[in-house]
Formats: sequence, C-alpha cells, structure tokens
Amino acid sequence: MPTKREPDLSLFIDILHTLEAIKAPYAIIGAFAATVYGITRTTFDIDIVVDLSEEHILALAYHYPSPRYYADPEQMRTSIRLGIMFNIIDTSRGEKADLLPVTMHPEYRQVLARRVRQRIEAPGQEPFDAWCAAPEDVIIGKLKAWAQGRSRKHETDIYEMLVFHYLGLDPSVSFDEHIVDASVVALGQEVAEFWARVKEAARQEAERQTGGG
Repeated sequence: MPTKREPDLSLFIDILHTLEAIKAPYAIIGAFAATVYGITRTTFDIDIVVDLSEEHILALAYHYPSPRYYADPEQMRTSIRLGIMFNIIDTSRGEKADLLPVTMHPEYRQVLARRVRQRIEAPGQEPFDAWCAAPEDVIIGKLKAWAQGRSRKHETDIYEMLVFHYLGLDPSVSFDEHIVDASVVALGQEVAEFWARVKEAARQEAERQTGGG
C-alpha cells in the first residue's frame, strides 16, 4: 500500500519568505499564530492576511511562475476588490496556500496594525522571524470562531494560550487582556461569559502549576 504523505508547510514558508523579500505587509493569524503563544496541538494550516499593492501582486506572480505555479495576478486583483480569499498553487507538489486580503474583514487592518515580530519554528524548516498577529487578535479571532460553531478546539486553544501567558513562559510576549475584554462586549453575553470562564480556568491552572493554588 502507498504511504500517506505527511502535510508539508514548505509552500507556506516559502510564501512568507517571499512576502518578506517584496516588503508586502502581512500577518500570520489563526491556529498557526497561536502555536507561537502556547497552544500544543499540531496544525498544518497557515492563514496569512496580506495587504497587497499592484507592485506586490506583480512580484508574487514573478516569484511563482507557471507552469509549476498558479499565481494569477488577475485573480489576486479580483479577490482584493471583492474581499475574498485567493490562492497560490504549487502544481508539481499538489500544494495550495490560501491568502486573505485585508479587504476580506474590517478587523484585518487592525490585525496588521498590531502585528508583532515572532520567531517561527516549523517542522523541517530553519527557524526564522516573521510577522504574527498579536496574541490579543489571535484570541479575538478564536472567540469569534467559537461563537459561530462552539468548536472545542477554539476553547482549548484559548485556554492554552492563557495558561502560557499567566505562567509567564515567554516574557518577551506582551499580552493586553483588556483589549480582548473590550472586544468581547460586541460579541454578546454568551461569548462574554465563555471568555470569563476560560480566563478563570486558565488562572486556576497556572496557579496549580506554580503551587499557588
């Protein structure tokens, strides 16, 4: 029987390096960004918000030429105009990377404004520095996702990020809990109550681990 090929992050990582080289504003969001801030589950999905000018669009098309790659500049322009996702495809490896234009959601501009430089360590790749959403914005995004589907994974991710924060495991990471508190108000009472419960549980776990509980 043929062996199943493990998911590969090489195209995503290459795109991050390319965005750096062409000086295009971007930020990693979602679960992969959360791995920087303490979540332990493995994820092979990298969500990247981008703010592309015409110069950036042409540079991406140049860096990912056909026939090996699909990086259609017209698709990028249309996606930016309509506020929808577009992709870059490596046809030789059967890999696809989705990019999210800043026009897709109003909050994405704030995500880019608050982005922070973080060390990225991906399987099979040399560590490198990249732009990530701030931990506040990662949690806000996960609270919104939880509100839509009540997925347990988002609850666990938020909890692990908070335990990581309360334990002070990375003093270089600045996390302003009040930014999340203010954003939660607009998400409704149920989300606010959920956020309060997860915070309390994370505090208790951090106290337990440090012997303060």
